[in-house]
Amino acid sequence: MAGSSRGHFSSRLGFILAAAGSAVGLGNIWGFPTQAASNGGALFLIIYLLMVFLLAYPILVAELTIGRYGQANPIRSLKAVWPSGKVAAVIIGVAGMLVVSLILSFYSIVAGWLVGSFAGSGIELIGATNAASWLTEFGTSRNLILMIVFMIMTMYVVQSGVTEGIEKWSSRLMPVLFVLFILLIGYIFTQPGAMQGLQMYLIPDTSHFNTGVVVSAMGQAFFSLSLGVCAMMVYGSYLNKDANLPKTAAQVALVDTGVAFAAGLLILPAMFVAKHNGVEIFSDAGTLLSSDTLVFQVLPAMFDSMGSIGGIISVLFFAVMLIAALTSSISMLEVPVAVAIEELNQSRKVATIWIGIVIMVISGVIVLNFADLFGLVIKLTTVYAQPIIGLILTLIAGWIWQRHQVLTELKQGYPEIEQGWFWKVWPTYVRVVCPILMVLVFFFS
Repeated sequence: MAGSSRGHFSSRLGFILAAAGSAVGLGNIWGFPTQAASNGGALFLIIYLLMVFLLAYPILVAELTIGRYGQANPIRSLKAVWPSGKVAAVIIGVAGMLVVSLILSFYSIVAGWLVGSFAGSGIELIGATNAASWLTEFGTSRNLILMIVFMIMTMYVVQSGVTEGIEKWSSRLMPVLFVLFILLIGYIFTQPGAMQGLQMYLIPDTSHFNTGVVVSAMGQAFFSLSLGVCAMMVYGSYLNKDANLPKTAAQVALVDTGVAFAAGLLILPAMFVAKHNGVEIFSDAGTLLSSDTLVFQVLPAMFDSMGSIGGIISVLFFAVMLIAALTSSISMLEVPVAVAIEELNQSRKVATIWIGIVIMVISGVIVLNFADLFGLVIKLTTVYAQPIIGLILTLIAGWIWQRHQVLTELKQGYPEIEQGWFWKVWPTYVRVVCPILMVLVFFFS
């Protein structure tokens, strides 16, 4: 077990904002609305909300509980819950650390584009069109420089520690994110065409219902909460023992889901505003065009069509995207940094610098071989590795970790847990139902 010198979140709210910040990323603000737009709008929303409750929430409780029990990085925490399988625990912990580092390597490239779009929108307001076009147009040197800028931002926060870095910045950035969302949604709702998008988002189209939509919603719920990459386990390890884990996990899931829901309220109406302004959004068959470029091409085209106010809306929109990306990247970098601090006895600053540089080098290799590596790394990490590790963690929590130890850990923040419905359902549910759902996500995604 790690000593008391480890950092801890100073307040429950600080943890909830940090963990929700980890979960709130591009998957919520970009992935969720485009999935909803492609899969029947409100139909996808309803299935997604069910899947957050049926799949993501029980696994989130398991990851947080393992982390808090171990009070250490994922390798030590997994060894603590699986003493007879220490080699396997080390392999799983290292795999989680490597996968999250690889995810950060491509995530930082996309987040770099957001830095460019945010800065470009601001510079364009003062008339520096050439500089703005360099920042927003795809190019190798621009991709490299902006990726490095974003990684330096992430490293700055992580090297400051749990309380002074992660908690402090999450507690600042998340409220800003909420306020910007409210401003943007309020403005978009006043635009012609917005109500058509709102109708699509809130009135289910059951003709889209099929198993593929259910599996997509399951996958979105799982990835949305940063599960399967040990990030929540690390954050759980910084939680005080008096935290009620089922309640805290529910609060994190609610904030994360609330942001995804708000993103849909913003982006689906915005798509129809763009359509009303002459931007092509859907094909003749009614499918969403260019879901992968929605954020970088379709919405900027809409902002351009709005006149002078469009420039301000563009700055605010990319500020939202950038905050969401940063709060997620912080939690990703924290996983390998926590391992280096405790397993290699390094200072936080040294660990953050060398790990950040290694990830930047990997990102640089991806940028220089973009066509071959970008999609491949995304597929290997998010389609294969993340669900497999998530499944293994679920099996460890359900089958390997002794039930009386799990109960003792949960009781520390929730003494009457045995009498409630949660303990009657959750242990069996994590053992049986979650692995089945995880297998479905993996094989059908």
